[in-house]
This record gives sequence, C-alpha cells and structure tokens, in this order.
Amino acid sequence: MSKDSLRELYIDELRDLYNAETQLVKALPKMAKASSNDELREAFENHLRETTEHVSRLEQIFEQLEEKASGKKCLGMEGLVKEGSETMKEDYDEEVMDAAIIGAAQRVEHYEIAGYGTVIAMAELLGENEHVSLLEQTLEEEKQADEKLTELSEEINPQAAGEAGEEEEEEDATPSPVSRSGSKSKRVA
Repeated sequence: MSKDSLRELYIDELRDLYNAETQLVKALPKMAKASSNDELREAFENHLRETTEHVSRLEQIFEQLEEKASGKKCLGMEGLVKEGSETMKEDYDEEVMDAAIIGAAQRVEHYEIAGYGTVIAMAELLGENEHVSLLEQTLEEEKQADEKLTELSEEINPQAAGEAGEEEEEEDATPSPVSRSGSKSKRVA
C-alpha cells in the first residue's frame, strides 16, 4: 500500500525523530563519561534531561494522533551515534578527545534541527497548532544545545591545538640537517 498523504509522511517523520531521540538517551551518558572537561560533561548531562523531555513531547503528539510512537528506525541517527562511538574509542589526548566529541555532538544537533524544522513545517500545513508549539520548544532546545557546544568548542579547541602545537615545537627544537633539496638527510655517526 503506497503512502499518499502529507499526514502519513508527517507521522513517519515523527517516528524517525522519536527513534533518534531514544537512541540519544542511550548515547548521551557515554558522551558525558568520555568528556574530560567538566563543563562539557555537564552540558551532556543537561541535554540528556532535555532529550528525555523531547521523547515525552513526541509521545504526547503520538497520543493526540492516536498513533504508536514506534515503528521506524532512524538510520541517520544510528550512523551519527556509531561515528561518535568510534571517535570515543580513539586514543586522543583529553582536550583533543573533547574537541572530537563536540564535533560528533554538533553533527547530531544539526541533524535534529533539520528534522524538527521539517516536521514543524508539516504540522503547520496540517493545522496541528498544538504540535507546532511542542515541536518548536524542542527545536529551540536543540539550537541552544548547539550554541552551548559552540561556546565550549571556542574554549576547548584552542586548548587541543595548544597541546598539539607544543608537541610540534618540541619536535622542531631538535635540529636536523636539511639537504639542498629540502629533504632531511640522515646523520652518519
């Protein structure tokens, strides 16, 4: 049976977001645990509380629609969570790991922002004003989470660069002979 109505698409998109949010409820504690920066850890813990509320708002919308809240796996979020998980397995220094986690988290936030923008436009067209209000609350919280991550990256990323820069300076402090062609030559003892 083909789906031919915007309402069916709207419900399908809501299910996708619902699954995405439930995946994040599981992923955010891992991101918090992997963070060495206290502010970053706290941001993830706060966003976990918000994400739990996002799930509740979506459940409220499904109730109003008399629809089940399940039924669709969000492959996009699954991929983003998997990438973030793989990143956390890398052997980065603490500040570099925090920078990597911020990058992974911001990709997640941008994905969610796009998804919520889409369903809000559909809800408006369908005249679901109460849904619009609930979805806009969540969209605003997703934008705030992204802004918080940007603020934290402005502090953490330079620290990550500073550590890498110090290591490079130490390596550069050791003189090594350079041939006329510009390549390093081996010393003969």
